[in-house]
Amino acid sequence: MPSTKVSTSDPADIDKPALVRAKSFGWFLIITGAIAWVASFTLVLERLELYKNPDASASCDFNAWISCSDVMKTPEAAILGFPNPFIGVVAFAVLITVGVVLLAGAHMQRWFWICLQVGITAGMALVSWFWFTALYTLAVLCPYCMIVWAMMIPIFVWTTVRNINHGVIPATPALTKFINDWAWVIMGLFYVAVLASIFFRFMHLIIPSNA
Repeated sequence: MPSTKVSTSDPADIDKPALVRAKSFGWFLIITGAIAWVASFTLVLERLELYKNPDASASCDFNAWISCSDVMKTPEAAILGFPNPFIGVVAFAVLITVGVVLLAGAHMQRWFWICLQVGITAGMALVSWFWFTALYTLAVLCPYCMIVWAMMIPIFVWTTVRNINHGVIPATPALTKFINDWAWVIMGLFYVAVLASIFFRFMHLIIPSNA
């Protein structure tokens, strides 16, 4: 369990990017985690409705290639035998809790941050697989899933930046400075890559041919 040691401020945070300081990072986890949790929980409700009525339409069904219900009916939507959004409901609740603990002033041990980094990295890998599968296997997008994707990118980037700055992930001063200077650009490149992949995958639908 995390240490119960409480401090109102951490002088070691002064020279670090604002977003990776304890209080700011706590708020960051709460906000991004809450947005992703709401999206995941909404998907759970939508999936339960589909269990009751397989012919029901989800609130995020718009057309043939933007449809949550079409995605949720595929085997890829339950890779562990139960609907994937249940994973998000639990995982993002944990992140929100970590954020609250940070705001309370608690200091967690290095092993805790290593476990959190491993978990978030695994989550990012899972989300990347979902993205690839949605685009290139199913060819259908789920808007609520895309909200989760959008939140996982900054969660992964800034948790990694935070752990580099706090010595959880070993890095040279030069590498740390580079990461700090380019963190926002790196995050932006993730978004550009996702948006570009969606555009080019569905370009024939976004920009219909006049032929």
